[in-house]
Amino acid sequence: MPFPLPSLRPPLNCLLRIGLGLVCCTVAPHFLSAQGAGGPAKLTFTKVLQGSVPEYLAITVASDASATYDGRKLSDPAAPRTFKLSAATTRRLFELAAGLDNFKSVELESHRKVADLGLKTFIYEAGGEKRQVQFNYTLRREAQELTDLFEKISGVQQHLTALEYSMKYDHLGLPRELSQIQIDLENKVLADPALMVPALEQIARNPKFLHLAQARAQNILQRLQNSN
Repeated sequence: MPFPLPSLRPPLNCLLRIGLGLVCCTVAPHFLSAQGAGGPAKLTFTKVLQGSVPEYLAITVASDASATYDGRKLSDPAAPRTFKLSAATTRRLFELAAGLDNFKSVELESHRKVADLGLKTFIYEAGGEKRQVQFNYTLRREAQELTDLFEKISGVQQHLTALEYSMKYDHLGLPRELSQIQIDLENKVLADPALMVPALEQIARNPKFLHLAQARAQNILQRLQNSN
C-alpha cells in the first residue's frame, strides 16, 4: 500500500518561483550591458565526442536566461528543448565568458598530447557580432569552469529526459534514475536542479509509480527545498 505523502506544494511552488519564475526580473539588471541592438547576448557550448552519451551536445543560453538544450547521437535529428535557467547560473556563465574576453582572439587549446576529450566550441553572439573558439583540452581556468558549468546544465537536462521517458514507458527504471540523481546532487554536479521539481512532484504524488520511486522522488524534493 502506498504510504501517505505530505503536502509539498506550497514550499515547492515557492522554490520554483524563487529559483526560476523570477529569472526575467532578476537577470535583466545584471546583463543590461550585454543587450545589443539584435536582442540579448547569447552563449553557446557544443561538444562532439563519438561514443559518449550524448555524442552531440549543444546548449545555448541568452542573457535573459532563456535556453535550449540538444543532446543526442550524432546520427539522430536535432531535437532541442527549451528551458529557463536561474539568474545566478546565467550570470556566472556570462562572467566566465567575459573573463575570456567573450572569445575574442583567445587561444584555449593546450596543444598537449592528451586523449580525445571531445571537440568543444564556445560561441558568443551580441550586437550582430559572433565570436567562437574550439579546443579539445585547455589549461585556462575560466574555460575549464565554463565547460564544467555547461556540463552541469546538461546533466539536469539528461536526467529530465530520462525521467520523462521512464514515466511513460519504463516505470521499473525510475528508482534507478532517481538514485543517480541523488548521487549527482551529493557530488554537486548538477546546475539548477530545481528544474526537475515538476517531474519529481508527478512521481511523488502518483500512486501508479513504484513505492520506491515515490520515496526517492520525495527525498529529492525535500532536499531541494532545504537547499534553497
